[in-house]
Amino acid sequence: MFIDTHAHIDYFKSPKKVVRESLEAGVGKIILPGVEPDKFDTIISLIEQYDCVYGALGVHPIDAHLFNKEAAKKMTDLSEHPKIVAIGEVGLDYHHNPENAELQKEVFATQLEIAAAQRLPVMVHDRDAHNDVLEILKKYEVKKAIMHCFSGDVKFARKCVEMGFLIGIGGVVTFKNAKELKNVVKEVPLTSIVLETDAPYLAPHPFRGEENSPKFLNFIAKEIANLKDTSLEEVEDVTTQNALKFFNMKE
Repeated sequence: MFIDTHAHIDYFKSPKKVVRESLEAGVGKIILPGVEPDKFDTIISLIEQYDCVYGALGVHPIDAHLFNKEAAKKMTDLSEHPKIVAIGEVGLDYHHNPENAELQKEVFATQLEIAAAQRLPVMVHDRDAHNDVLEILKKYEVKKAIMHCFSGDVKFARKCVEMGFLIGIGGVVTFKNAKELKNVVKEVPLTSIVLETDAPYLAPHPFRGEENSPKFLNFIAKEIANLKDTSLEEVEDVTTQNALKFFNMKE
């Protein structure tokens, strides 16, 4: 069984079809992250409809302006649901919205406080904000985090691993020009890696440019196996155990 630790299946016209095809492809569990308060109810609805779908609640840094006291209360209340397994996708994005960095930091910090209060791990979005992300994670003493769609270099990856964080590897690792990410996969231990698609975005080769889906997770796992000179079965087993432990889920 594979686990897709990050897939926005709520963005699809037919989540039912996505779930069916994913199960057929050997993906036994899917984590659906939150990005804005208005979608929280949809996440709850989907995790209640499908046994294999679990949720996370968060406000994406690009949508930081949507975060307020009402959103924080809703996030706190809904995170009591037994199938909400993390707070996320939260973090900083200086690539798309560098002008509101201070607001992003405030929103990120508040959501980390909610995660701590609810005893939930966090799924971190980090785009061109490596130092600030780590500084805030350290300040709030975060112990369990997935660095979603990892975009740093080997040095940064080592810092994350030293802090006990997991590295989320998606379709980008299959791109020919993704040399830095391939080096990261080679250097960090498999016990620090989890698989993700970020569907419907970033489809792996040979589907690059098409709509991504958890059913393509196998292509990511195969590339990791190749880079680490190990078997696909080993990648499947270790990354699945990593995810189960991180999200405190049973197999």
